[in-house]
Amino acid sequence: LLMAAAKDDKLSALLADSGATNFKLFAGNAAPELAKGISDILGMPLGKATIGRFNDGECNIQLGENVRNTHVFLVQSTSPPVNDSLMELFLLVRCFRRASARTVTAIVPYYGYARQDRKTTARVPISASDVAMLLEAAGVDRMLSVDLHCGQIQGFFHHAPVDNLHAFVEHVPFIIKEIVPSFGDNPIAIVSPDAGGVARAKMFMEAMTSMKVPNITLAITIKHRVKAGEIEGMNIVGEIKGKHCIIVDDMIDTAGTLCKSAESLREMGALSVSACCTHALFSGPALDRIGKSVMSHVIVSDTIPIRHDYAPNSDAEKAVKEKIKIVSCARLLAQAIVSINSGQSVSSLFAVAEK
Repeated sequence: LLMAAAKDDKLSALLADSGATNFKLFAGNAAPELAKGISDILGMPLGKATIGRFNDGECNIQLGENVRNTHVFLVQSTSPPVNDSLMELFLLVRCFRRASARTVTAIVPYYGYARQDRKTTARVPISASDVAMLLEAAGVDRMLSVDLHCGQIQGFFHHAPVDNLHAFVEHVPFIIKEIVPSFGDNPIAIVSPDAGGVARAKMFMEAMTSMKVPNITLAITIKHRVKAGEIEGMNIVGEIKGKHCIIVDDMIDTAGTLCKSAESLREMGALSVSACCTHALFSGPALDRIGKSVMSHVIVSDTIPIRHDYAPNSDAEKAVKEKIKIVSCARLLAQAIVSINSGQSVSSLFAVAEK
């Protein structure tokens, strides 16, 4: 289920009447459906650009229209294959700079390398910071992202302002409309998968409360890890027995920890378990695991295209067709583009509005 993006007359009117400057919207190859959704909502076509590959795998980029003295907004997630997407982003920015664009705003819905945000051992890079240095060196004037893995990544950019939007602004109304009615009068527990995600889960809970959803509490899981992506046990801080649980996180990678957490929550007395995560990496066996898991729903955004390389009648197909719900963040990003281009505040985009 993909929440379709249609032209927003309000945004188009605001764009026309707010004194907005001349700008163009371009897209890389990483998230074409999301870019098309933003384009449709704004009621303007994507800029012309040829983005291909030479026989040896090198990026082959050529702009098909003039961008001189133009404000450029470039949509390109650094999604898998992350290094190809990142190099494509870098070269596109350089291409716009060499073509004399006035400013370049990089819209990077999923910021790759975000989990490498500190030194965890000796002689390793802080890759999240190094990617920020790369983008600023390329000539990015502003960065727009969705649910950065950790907020301090904004500080890795020394010259370019960073707007870190939150997908729960779109997820919460969808969940209240499509999923909460099936819970009846039973209470809901918003579950953070770790201590680092408490702030995100708390914002999610407060957003649901602001939309008059009663009986919501917060819980935190304390996992005992064997190694990265594998846990042997889990404890819960908070009450989840007799409640419908919604696990809130920023991304799903291999889904091993997520599915194990859902299983543990059910064993501890949860009536049902769903997950709401922004970035659907779905690496390796993730889709198969979700298909076999006890989770009822998995709500994700379209910051990364969903894989469709699964076998017919497989657990992965079951996950995609029955459990995974895609809620587009195209409208959120379109609103941010209009606000940035017209010199208005983006603070209103951090609050949930009833759909």
